[in-house]
This record gives sequence, C-alpha cells and structure tokens, in this order.
Amino acid sequence: MESKTILITGGTAGIGLAAASHFCRQGHRVIITGRDSQRLDEALKTLDYRATGVLCDSGNMAQIRQLQQTLAKERILLDALVLNAGVFHPGEFAACTESQFDATMDVNLKGPFFTLQALLGQLASPASVIFISSLAVEKAFAGTSVYSASKAAFEAAARVLNQELAPAGIRINSIRPGVTATEIQAKAGMTTEEIHALADGLAATPLGRILRVEDIVPAIDYLVSDAAIGLRNAHISIDGGYSL
Repeated sequence: MESKTILITGGTAGIGLAAASHFCRQGHRVIITGRDSQRLDEALKTLDYRATGVLCDSGNMAQIRQLQQTLAKERILLDALVLNAGVFHPGEFAACTESQFDATMDVNLKGPFFTLQALLGQLASPASVIFISSLAVEKAFAGTSVYSASKAAFEAAARVLNQELAPAGIRINSIRPGVTATEIQAKAGMTTEEIHALADGLAATPLGRILRVEDIVPAIDYLVSDAAIGLRNAHISIDGGYSL
C-alpha cells in the first residue's frame, strides 16, 4: 500500500489506537483525535510520536470545526477517514432520559455525520471513509436500544451519502465489530468480574474467545486500501461467529 494520510477519530484507545499503531508501523501519516488532552498525549507516547494528535470531542460542534480549520491551515488532504469515536451507555428503554439519549446520539450519530461534512474539503479523490459501527445494528441486545439506533442511523445516512459524494470520489463503508475487549466495558460501568464473565461466556463461540482489537484492524486496513475501491455501503461483520 502506498503511503496515505489517515485520520482516526477517537484514536486514544481501543480499536482506534490499535488501528493508528498499525498504520504508523506501515509508514503512513496518521492523525488521531481525542477529547481528553492527557489521554491524547498518552496515546501519542504509545505510538512513539509517529502520529499527530488533535484535540477534538466528536460531540462538540465547535471542536469539529476547529479540527477542519487545523487540517485546512496545514493543507492536509486525507486519503482515509476512520470514524471510530463513539460511546456506549447501556440502559433499559423504560428508564432512558432525554439527556442520556442525546449523550449517545451526539457522539455516535451527530459526531460522525458532521465530522464527515466538515472535512469534505480535506478529503482527497479518491478517499475512503470507514465507519466503526456495531453488531448491535443487526443483532438485538437488551439495554442497547439507543446505542443500536445511533449506529444504525449513521449507516442509513451513509447509504445516501455514497450516492451524493460519489462524484467527489468518496466511498463509505462500515465495520460491525462484535463484543471486543476494550475500555468500553469499564466505561459502561461493568465491574472487573462482569467483564471476565463476559469474556468467559464468549468461549462457546466458533472463535472460542472474546474479540481483540487486533481482530478488527485488518478489515480497516482493507477498506483504507485501494483494493476496496469497488465497495460502497458494505457492512463487514466481525463477531467471531457469535451470531451464527
């Protein structure tokens, strides 16, 4: 793969950080965003400062606009945009509040939607946009109604955007990871014991274990590459056979 410029939102942990590390090792120019300056600095240190970091909360419109201005000022054209930033706040439908609903939708739907819109002028032609969706779009999990809706809503928008943005050489595809061992479980309020129980429960899947971030990165690599030029609105499910 020839050298590309790749921006990964939410690149300070989990799948985003693993993807950034992978592309840095390949010699690509990598830019990551994060909403916490300390965590952003820690991620850049982990990457041996081979990547550039930009402070940007995907739920903050002003920071999204600032991200665009930073890229434009430095005349950066992106060959790939990985829309990875997301939040997971599980909760039963009957108890969901408007503020809880908005907190998820602001980051998981509004964030990638307006990040892509803001960065249209910074996308090369051709350019690959990869949305990190979720298996929850196709399989129901109790307590994830808002989360599932947020991911499904962007996928629906992407179907239309693949037509609207095609003249600019922009293609959009999605990856739907299954249950993956990242910080998202702890951030969702799960205890260490609950996380271990979750992992143990996945031993019965065909893969025989919980997914790791390294299992997701090869699909991101493929969608970034020119080999995926023919894909439009593809949904790559990586679940270790969980939904069989």
